[in-house]
Amino acid sequence: MKAARFHTYGGPDVLVVEDAPEPHAIPGSVRIAVQAVSVNPIDYIVRSGDIQDVIPLDLPAITGRDAVGIVDEVGDGVAGTHIGDRVFGLGGISDTAGEYAVLTAWSQAPARWSTEQAAAAGLASVTAAAAIEELGDLAGKTLLIDGASGAVGTAAAAMARAAGATVIGTGSERNQNYLAGLGITASTYGPGLSSRVLELAPKGIDAALHAAPSASLPELVQIVGDPTSVVTVIDTEGAADLGAKKVDARNESALVERGAKLGERGLYTPRADRALPLEAIAEAHNLAEKESGKIIVHVRSTDRSI
Repeated sequence: MKAARFHTYGGPDVLVVEDAPEPHAIPGSVRIAVQAVSVNPIDYIVRSGDIQDVIPLDLPAITGRDAVGIVDEVGDGVAGTHIGDRVFGLGGISDTAGEYAVLTAWSQAPARWSTEQAAAAGLASVTAAAAIEELGDLAGKTLLIDGASGAVGTAAAAMARAAGATVIGTGSERNQNYLAGLGITASTYGPGLSSRVLELAPKGIDAALHAAPSASLPELVQIVGDPTSVVTVIDTEGAADLGAKKVDARNESALVERGAKLGERGLYTPRADRALPLEAIAEAHNLAEKESGKIIVHVRSTDRSI
């Protein structure tokens, strides 16, 4: 099969599209004929080699953490998923950007989602669902999401609003209308966040989610006043220092399904900003590292709607 692999750690230019062995479904998994994948921060962090001491890979390795595609093999012990189903979800740490991939956590893709949107939803859904779960009952509460316009922030906002929370979210100037369209009370990043939030929520903030690659975790703790009501999906060291909670993605189908169920109801539309072909995988990584929105990579010809 064709796949995007890297033989050495380094920048985007180490990625090459070449022949690679096909994976096959193992017990508790499904194999998909991949339609598209998304580029997540973990993809370029792993590829760079910055965390090879923590997450070592056998090189050459296929890049990619999540994907959407059509099931063509069903592993032993799998119930409710059949050959021909369109599903999205997670593979391993780095192995989905090929013509075939094995998913260990997945859900049926909502019919209303485009290929690009489904490709963007896997890792974002499980990360957001784990964070919202950690925050507990949000009904009637006000949640501040720093980085609400990103893939995880968009998913978390949908989940929080479905749980009955009022959501205030930060984003860049260009994303203010996007946030408002999601039913989020929008604010901007940067200095003065505390005062801006106070104007938007004079009764205070009950909880906060740090979903942006920023150094704002201390300010979020200050705004909320209780570090145990602040969750970060970014800053492990800061969480330990401040007493906030750090949440990581977990390969659990139940978490993927939370995003899918909201998608089916029209309450969650995954963010997908630009799509490129597999042959442009290096460019896709380069754009993602420059924070040029949520980048999707088409592996097979599908409904390219972006």
